[in-house]
Amino acid sequence: MIKNSQWITVPEQYASGDVCPVFRRRFAVKDPGSVKDAQLTITALGVYEARLNGKRISDYVLAPGWTSYEHRLQFQTYEVSALLEAENELTVTVGRGWFRSPMPGAVMTEEIRRRCAQPCGVIAELIISDNDGCENTIQTDTAWEVSESPVRFSEIYAGETVDGRFVPDLWMPAAALEWSKDILIPQEGEEIRETERVLPREIIRTPAGETVVDFGQVITGYVEIHLGASAGDEVCFLHGEVLDEEGNFFNTNYRSARARVMYICRDGEQTWHPQLTFFGFRYIKLLSWPGDPVPDNFAALVVHSDMRRMGRLESGLPILNQLFSNIVWSQRGNFLDIPTDCPQRDERLGWTGDAQIFVKAASYFYDVERFFRKWLHDLAADQRATGEVGQVIPDIIKTAPGSAGWGDAAVICPWQIYQAYGDPAVLREQFDSMCAWVDFIGKATETPNLWTGHFHFGDWLALDAPEGSYKGASRDDLIASAYYAWSTGLLVRAGEVIGRDVSRYRELHADVVNAYKAAFPDCRTQTEAVVALAFDLTDDPERVAADLAERIRRNGVAIQTGFIGTPYLLHVLSRYGYDELAWSLLLRTEYPSWLYPVTKGATTVWEHWDGIRPDGSFWNGRSNSFNHYAYGAVADWVFEVAAGIRHEWQHPGFEELLYEPHPDRRVGSLRAELETSYGRITAQWVYKDETIRYELETPVNTRVCLPGRHFHVKPGHYTFWDR
Repeated sequence: MIKNSQWITVPEQYASGDVCPVFRRRFAVKDPGSVKDAQLTITALGVYEARLNGKRISDYVLAPGWTSYEHRLQFQTYEVSALLEAENELTVTVGRGWFRSPMPGAVMTEEIRRRCAQPCGVIAELIISDNDGCENTIQTDTAWEVSESPVRFSEIYAGETVDGRFVPDLWMPAAALEWSKDILIPQEGEEIRETERVLPREIIRTPAGETVVDFGQVITGYVEIHLGASAGDEVCFLHGEVLDEEGNFFNTNYRSARARVMYICRDGEQTWHPQLTFFGFRYIKLLSWPGDPVPDNFAALVVHSDMRRMGRLESGLPILNQLFSNIVWSQRGNFLDIPTDCPQRDERLGWTGDAQIFVKAASYFYDVERFFRKWLHDLAADQRATGEVGQVIPDIIKTAPGSAGWGDAAVICPWQIYQAYGDPAVLREQFDSMCAWVDFIGKATETPNLWTGHFHFGDWLALDAPEGSYKGASRDDLIASAYYAWSTGLLVRAGEVIGRDVSRYRELHADVVNAYKAAFPDCRTQTEAVVALAFDLTDDPERVAADLAERIRRNGVAIQTGFIGTPYLLHVLSRYGYDELAWSLLLRTEYPSWLYPVTKGATTVWEHWDGIRPDGSFWNGRSNSFNHYAYGAVADWVFEVAAGIRHEWQHPGFEELLYEPHPDRRVGSLRAELETSYGRITAQWVYKDETIRYELETPVNTRVCLPGRHFHVKPGHYTFWDR
């Protein structure tokens, strides 16, 4: 059991500075052929790479991942018998990772300094069992040794420096470390892996005379280099997402994240990539390279949590298909152990608002059940004594107040994971956390049954924001009170599912809804109308929907919504009969729209509708991410409404299907596939001449709703026509 081992660290006299330490343990195995099983259980304070006899023990990278380290630290168990020899050397290189890097990087605080000053540490246990039933146990203790490693520097934002010539030769005993073992938990989330190799599209000589490698796709991961070199030759490069309007390398938007790689070569042919950090990028700018680089020298390795693909979308419009691709790539790039906002700048944090906005779309493209349950356990662990949920999870900016639409991830995310996969365990695990968040609102508000007088992000990045503001024009108190009602209502449903007494919350929900209707009888913005409709907070939804449609038309059939309004906008339009308008918004190619970034060459979803303006200039040089998945939430409308694949909340996990597609002639065709626990659902519609052909393959009983026709079908493959 790993808790019987000792935490070990570097000794006080170890003057390594930024150099990453490598720990080792040498041991003999009398007869490797008689070994039946060898289990290595290990974790670290930082990120680690473990090797046995020079070979990596696993393809899990950036282990042990990122959790709320004060409360929870995952350990991993690997079967390593195939790597054993008669004489063995187990090494563990430890980098700062999320544990000791200066995160977030915008402002250095005492809390960040404290985290950066924490010790690195390793705890491990290797149990070797032979065919006779004998066991040999090797545990971390002061018999282990430590030395400097070839990794001379590694940090999440700054990058990595490695000396390929360096061979550890000055070993000293490891020191015992007093650190909690109560925080140790088995691996909960998906393992982080290299999932794809992306080869360069071209090597560019920019107008500024820079040598830039273009991989053609914004990804998260790192670059692998292969070259022949002489000892001491240097390779150095920076990472960037876009080129500026003149075609030169640009990464000012990384802010203080240096995102720099330095590799000092050894003699001969060699292949290398960073091992203890990651980057978000499409381009690298070569600062130094021995000789003339060619495309074969480079490959970009895509890194993210190894989730199983569940859903796919394909339409008759290439530009729309590119949007679908961009959404998937942004999910891959930001689902790296936690749901981050962006993978490139001095942030890369688990913003709760982004997560709850995108969780539904995420659950259609990939199996994110395990991913989110692990993250929600951290949310509950980091939830403050008052029930407040921080802006990011893990909560590394503890002084920041919670916000409506952000802290509501405590309720919305568990509910959606239950809806997507049908297992109520996530509700049982998170129910107390869900209650605590709703109770916190009741204590934090200045007005009973509403949420007023508190900090909120509002409709973040909405296009109707006053000059100089990141917040849209929608009223903070209205948005906050709407989410108060929505989360309370979901909490009631969750409690009913798992058999909890929610009578108090049922009454509270009714009181909040009534108070909302009295306090906010009018809707002044697109987003205000959207939340009133989406959260069932109006007695006259037809009038509110008509007003919303008219606002959109007066704005030139263009959105003004931000983080809060955008995810629900097309849903409410379709719900109240404005399908053509919803499709017009989705298919719009001028700014602002989902397709505008595609026209500017985007390969991921942007943070800002106009991250690159029509004239090629940037919305902002610094706070401008080109890989931000939040607005990709529109994909759940495409699955549920456009393609027609959805279910009632009483039938989670698609145990029964409601098939109600909403086709549009401008698209020509749309095909959606979704793997569920009951089997694969495939839905397609195609315009042909003056008819629409619908095809449905369903593994479950299905209620079909087509224009003028409503009927039930059993599992099977069906074709329907609409003339």
